[in-house]
Amino acid sequence: MAYRTLNPFNKELVKEFPSSTHEDISAAIEKGHQAFLVWRDKSLEERAALLQKAADILREQADDYAKLITLEMGKVFVEAKGEIATCVGMLEDYAQHGAEYLAPRYMPSTKYGKDSVRLVHEPQGIIMTVEPWNFPAYQVIRIAAPQLMAGNTVLLKHASIVPQCALAFEKLFRDAGFPDGCFQSLFISHDQLEEIIADPRVRGVALTGSEGAGSAVSAIAGKYLKKSTLELGGADAFIVLADADIDKAVAWAVMGRHWNGGQVCCSSKRMIIVDSIYDEFMEKYRAGVAKLRAGDPMDPHTQLAPLSSDEAVDKLRSQVEMARKEGVTVEEIGNPVPESGYFFQPTILTDIPEGAQTRHTEFFGPVTSVYRVKDEDEAITIANDSPYGLGGSIFTSDIEHGKELARRIDTGMVYLNHPTGVGADIPFGGVKNSGFGRELTDLGIMEFVNSKIIVDSNIDDAF
Repeated sequence: MAYRTLNPFNKELVKEFPSSTHEDISAAIEKGHQAFLVWRDKSLEERAALLQKAADILREQADDYAKLITLEMGKVFVEAKGEIATCVGMLEDYAQHGAEYLAPRYMPSTKYGKDSVRLVHEPQGIIMTVEPWNFPAYQVIRIAAPQLMAGNTVLLKHASIVPQCALAFEKLFRDAGFPDGCFQSLFISHDQLEEIIADPRVRGVALTGSEGAGSAVSAIAGKYLKKSTLELGGADAFIVLADADIDKAVAWAVMGRHWNGGQVCCSSKRMIIVDSIYDEFMEKYRAGVAKLRAGDPMDPHTQLAPLSSDEAVDKLRSQVEMARKEGVTVEEIGNPVPESGYFFQPTILTDIPEGAQTRHTEFFGPVTSVYRVKDEDEAITIANDSPYGLGGSIFTSDIEHGKELARRIDTGMVYLNHPTGVGADIPFGGVKNSGFGRELTDLGIMEFVNSKIIVDSNIDDAF
């Protein structure tokens, strides 16, 4: 697996990096373990102070980090800056609330008496994290911030196309004053992961990525009795009911499907529109997509980014061809995208037959699947007819009814009148083939701590 920076806009090879060896891995694990022995004894206040320092540095150097994201995976620069701002927010959330999340508490016990059973949360050791390229900063901080606050140390295997981002975040934590070895990056292959996971000093694995990668890594983690969390793919439903503000729904649909070049696990991939407003919605949606401007992601006027790699383009093209062969209507929208770089023409899929594989496929790019339904019940049925269960959206003017419908959607997250999004203080995660476990807030910090019960027993009977 070659770790290299290849600019998706002009296909220029910028820099290559050597892969980590067995000796590198052994040294990193030992270094991470020694750092853990020091870091676990730091007070919550000391840990929080260093997280705040990391946030301050990241805020001050936001443009530099954002440019690196744009260079390596092609994200539009303004979106890259937004990603960095979210990272600052996550670091600050744990700096401000981490001690509260980890605070010990007493549990009521009729047997042992009031205040006799105490629950404490303790770090365990090294957490291995495997992260993707589509959010090279956000994905890293989403696991690093809570686990460092908890007192664990982190080893990162980042995607092979964003090696400079990986090194930049290693430097961030070092510059913020974390003990050497608290956060390290390794340029390893998936085949080398088992060597790391098998080591007893590594206590858990967090992965964000594809279903295949998640299945393989969780199987290895299970083999060695290590806990894992998985944040995998998604095919989020974007339901528009008859009473929705159509113009607002269209605007959010265009953005929700095409931000980050459509390369978002929780983007609005399946538009489900009730019959009475379908024609109006689709006319306006086509017009909105057609207006998107593809080009240099550093240009502030660019709205549609290139895909991350030639492989990403080839995969998406083959998926669209599969849909065409299944009888799906395939419609390309807008002016031709640039021939240079890894661009993909925005595409709309309609008339998707029941039983078609297209219905259960995640299109990772600017491809929209659209369904016309007779009513909200059919909309919910189609929304749940997916192997994925990450997020989703419902657009309606009746918020209370929207909340009721949200409970019927089998996903980890549902947004009303907004595309599925992210926030520093909002838990993130899904169900079904979208994985298991939660990240961010108190839910995220608890994934890899030892929640230990300490009982002060003053009774004489054993049972």
